[in-house]
Amino acid sequence: MALMITDECINCDVCETECPNEAIFEGSEHYEIDPQRCTQCVGHYDTPQCVEVCPVDCIPLHPHWHESMEELQQKYLMLTRS
Repeated sequence: MALMITDECINCDVCETECPNEAIFEGSEHYEIDPQRCTQCVGHYDTPQCVEVCPVDCIPLHPHWHESMEELQQKYLMLTRS
């Protein structure tokens, strides 16, 4: 599953720089996550770094973007392929 950022986001800028896949970007009202680039940090870290640093706990699993750990691993390999 990809992650998403909810309306509770306070635009603190902390999560964007923590994302190893550059999936987080500044949206029109708050930060957003591109689900096609989000691997929940699989391949990089043991836990999603944006969730670890978020001061308001506004980064849950995306309810409409379901992926297995194997699919996240494959996405990681695709994104890091040179």
